Amino acid sequence: MKGLIPVDNRFTTPPNFIKNIITEDLRSGKVQEVITRFPPEPNGYLHIGHAKAIWINFTLGGEFGGKTNLRFDDTNPVKEDVEYVNSIQEDVKWLGYEWNEKRFASDYFDEMYNRAVLLIEKGKAYVDDQSADEIRQMRGTLTEPGKNSPFRERSVEENLDLFTRMRAGEFQNGERVLRAKIDMASPNINLRDPVIYRISHAHHHNTGDKWCIYPMYAFAHPLEDAIEGVTHSLCSLEFEDQRPFYDWVIAECEMESQPRQYEFGRLNLSQMVTSKRKLKLLVDEGHVDGWDDPRMPTISGLRRRGYTPEAIRDFVYETGISKNYGVIDLQTLEHFVREDLKLKAPRTMAVLHPLKVVITNYPEGQVEWLEAENNVENPEMGNRQIPFSREIYIEQDDFMENPPNKYFRLFPGNEVRLKHAYFIKCNDVIKDADGNVVEIHCTYDVETKSGSGFTGRKVKGTIHWVEATQAVPAEFRLYEPLISADAPEAEVEVEAAVAGAEMEADVTGAGAETVEQPEKTFLDQLNPNSLEIVHGFVEQEMKEAKPQDKFQFFRHGYFSVDPKHSEPGRPVFNRVVSLKSSFQLPKA
Repeated sequence: MKGLIPVDNRFTTPPNFIKNIITEDLRSGKVQEVITRFPPEPNGYLHIGHAKAIWINFTLGGEFGGKTNLRFDDTNPVKEDVEYVNSIQEDVKWLGYEWNEKRFASDYFDEMYNRAVLLIEKGKAYVDDQSADEIRQMRGTLTEPGKNSPFRERSVEENLDLFTRMRAGEFQNGERVLRAKIDMASPNINLRDPVIYRISHAHHHNTGDKWCIYPMYAFAHPLEDAIEGVTHSLCSLEFEDQRPFYDWVIAECEMESQPRQYEFGRLNLSQMVTSKRKLKLLVDEGHVDGWDDPRMPTISGLRRRGYTPEAIRDFVYETGISKNYGVIDLQTLEHFVREDLKLKAPRTMAVLHPLKVVITNYPEGQVEWLEAENNVENPEMGNRQIPFSREIYIEQDDFMENPPNKYFRLFPGNEVRLKHAYFIKCNDVIKDADGNVVEIHCTYDVETKSGSGFTGRKVKGTIHWVEATQAVPAEFRLYEPLISADAPEAEVEVEAAVAGAEMEADVTGAGAETVEQPEKTFLDQLNPNSLEIVHGFVEQEMKEAKPQDKFQFFRHGYFSVDPKHSEPGRPVFNRVVSLKSSFQLPKA
């Protein structure tokens, strides 16, 4: 791809250390064809962090003319579901990528079992009868070595017999595990005889009831890479300490292919959690409207909210590929959404908190049509016709009966411009029995029509509006971050601990979620104001708006038609991002 200017960031990565490694591997002949893979576990929906991993694997694979597989690491049937498999495929395609082949870890269960038998025959694995708690207690700490299991010196024959009986379903969940036999005194806790098989009498979405023992992720993953001929196994930094075990599995299982693992800094955003355990907790306890809730950092949630794949790809390109750890401000992502939508989204008017205005000197029953541009920054989007009549709606906060200094919108005796229309002047205020303003009466100046060339006088305020008789009732969903804390609950440290602990002692078949961690504490950081629902009106032509259609509403921001709750004639709009932000990208 030398000298090629890419159409978009699907096709190239900025300079980075992984690209340098691949370039040298190809130059030296160490690698003939680059093969990468995106290997999600189908135990939840993908989130914004996965978008970076998808981009890295697919883009680097394509950049060197190689291949990228989509592989589901489905080694834990208790937590996995076809729903997650389908959602992952949809997300990858929506982001703009096509995989070379679709694979499942479960496709290789027979091969993995045979490799585990080979380890036993070599004296490199043994069946342990200890409970999960006993294994954990004897594993040691970061400063103290572990202790050998009393079952560590079983004979090869006994281990083969027990492992065969495990497969045959003779034992209950948690009764026995198969452990790699490495070094309980290793300074790397991941090499202290990690569990590589556990018993789980559970139905698997892909293999049915064929198996009642399942390989642990950390054992299965390197075998999958080797079987598929992956050349560069790319993962995030929390797996760096597991690389020695990855290499041990490849070597001791005598795999013909020798993939290498390389780690990059994961994507962390302020005011977002990206732990699938925590996201699932939000869904299960009803704190959000499903995995695709527009407040969620899931790709499906961002898509439903109105984010575009182009904006997400531009964002991850900007974050780059490195080994650095850091938390990126959420406003960075929002910046790229605005940049992508500003030339794509038609600009129209919506009133979110309506206040009726009666123009008393406008002829009753008359409707005239005014011309308005669809996007002043993109003239190719053309113009539209909007109705204007005696009654319109404006925003409640565009009128004040007793305004402060430098308030240039509507108040008694003041004149403003209606965007695309006329000057109007407030003459009277109508209130209800409680003293609330419910209607204002104005007069208009027919000579001040927008586009007429009128220069007789100027006004300091321009407000938006919607004609009342043809206005379309609409619901608007306004979002703030779901998490009120900037760096919720030391996310990376927790994830790294869980990643290592999954190797340790999941002997119940329940998954890494059995590891003790403060799952509930982050719920204390939920923002009670993360969703505000208001009802107002949009222009008459918006009744034809379709799910995922996007618009810029004057002064309010970018909005997208919600595909889940909208009904014909009564659209529901999700605010994608506000119109402006104080955030600016640092200058190069």
